[in-house]
Amino acid sequence: MEFNKLKKYFLLILFIFICGNRLFAQEWVNVQDSSIFSQWKDLVLEAKQEYAPDARSVYYQVYENKDQPGHYIIETSSKNINLFLERKKKELRNDIPFSVKLLPDTSLNGKIKGVINLSVANLRTKPGHSEEMATQSILGTPVDVLKKKGGYYLIRTPEGYLAWVDNYGISLKTEAEMAKWISTDKAIFIDDYGHSFKEQDGNSPRVSDLVLGNILLVLDKGKEYWKLGYPDGRVGFVPKTQVRDFKDWKANTKPEADHIIEVAKRMLGVPYLWGGTSIKGVDCSGFTKTSYFMNGVILPRDASQQATVGLGLDVMDEKGDLNVEKALKNLQKGDLIFFSGSKGRNPKQPVTHVAIYIENGEFIHAAGIVRINSFVPSAENYDEQTLTIVGARRYLGDVGFVPMNSVASTKGY
Repeated sequence: MEFNKLKKYFLLILFIFICGNRLFAQEWVNVQDSSIFSQWKDLVLEAKQEYAPDARSVYYQVYENKDQPGHYIIETSSKNINLFLERKKKELRNDIPFSVKLLPDTSLNGKIKGVINLSVANLRTKPGHSEEMATQSILGTPVDVLKKKGGYYLIRTPEGYLAWVDNYGISLKTEAEMAKWISTDKAIFIDDYGHSFKEQDGNSPRVSDLVLGNILLVLDKGKEYWKLGYPDGRVGFVPKTQVRDFKDWKANTKPEADHIIEVAKRMLGVPYLWGGTSIKGVDCSGFTKTSYFMNGVILPRDASQQATVGLGLDVMDEKGDLNVEKALKNLQKGDLIFFSGSKGRNPKQPVTHVAIYIENGEFIHAAGIVRINSFVPSAENYDEQTLTIVGARRYLGDVGFVPMNSVASTKGY
C-alpha cells in the first residue's frame, strides 16, 4: 500500500476511534492504599465487575468512612451490591468492613426526578464545565436524579446513561411534581430550529432557542401561537406551525425506515460534535439516536451499546471482513452498520462508529459532518471507512425491540 494510502487509512482509524465510546475516566476508588484496604481489593473489584461493569450506566464509587476508621463506603446506583456483600459475609464468615450508600442520595430531599430545562443541555463525565462532554439531553427529557456535587447533578437519562448536568440545565422535581408534569398536555417542537417569544409576536423578546424534539407544556393553543410552559415555570409563545400535540405525535409516530432516514437526511451537513445528540451538532451514535428518537424509538446512547441490542445481521465473510454481496442482500433500510477503529489490531474489535443504512450500499453517518457514503467499491461516494465494518443490526420490524423501547412506553414521557 502506498504511503499516502497508509496515511489516509491511519487517519480514518484515528477518527473512528475518536468518534467511539465515551468511556468515563472515573476514578472509582478514592481510598488510601492501606494494609487494611489491600486485603479487600479483590472483593471491591469483583463487586464492580459483576454489578457495575459499565460506568456509563451504573455508578460505583468506593471511599473511606470518616466516621469509622478502617471501614469503607460503596456508593452506587446498583441495588444488588447490598445483596453481594451479604452473600460474601456468609461465605467468608467474617465481618466485611464495607457499607453501601444507595443512590439517589437522601440529601436531595425527595427531588429525585428532573426535566431537562435547556434546548440542549451538555452532560459531562464529571461535575465541572471544563470536564469532557459525555452526551447531551434536550428540553423536556425526563431524568432520574441521583446526587448533587457543587452546582452539578448526577442524572440518569431515559436510555440509562449516567452523566452530570449543571443546575441551569435541569428542573428538579419530586415524584408528585413529576407525575403532574407527565400528566399535563405537552407539545413537541417539530421544526429544525426556532425560538419561543415573550409575546405572540416573532419580533418580541425571545425566551429561548428551540431545536427538533424539544418538549414543553401546553398552556393555551392560540390561532397563530401556542402558549407553552418550561420545566422551570418560564412561559413562551411558539408559532403553531412549529409544534405538534405530544400525545398525538406519540400515537401517530410510526417507527419506519423511510421516516428514520428522512430525519437523518434533515441533518446532512450538520457538524460532528463529540457527545452531541441534537440537530445543532452530533457524534456518530448521537446522530443515530436522534434519527430514531424523532420516530418514537429510544436507542442506547453509544455505538458500542447500540451494537448489543436488536437483531444481528449476516454481512461479514469468514475472514471477518464485509461481504458486499451478502450485505446488499441482507441489509434493509434503517439498519445500523457498526465499525471498529481497532479492527485488525485488536481481537475484540470494540465498536467505535455507527451509520444508518439507506439502500443500494449507501449509508448516512456523522463523520466530520453528516454525510452519505457507500460501501460498494465502485461507487463514486465509496468510503474507505468500509474497511473497518464489523457488523450490522436491525431494530425495526418483528425483532421485538421497538415495543420495549418506544417513547410511548418509556416512563416520564
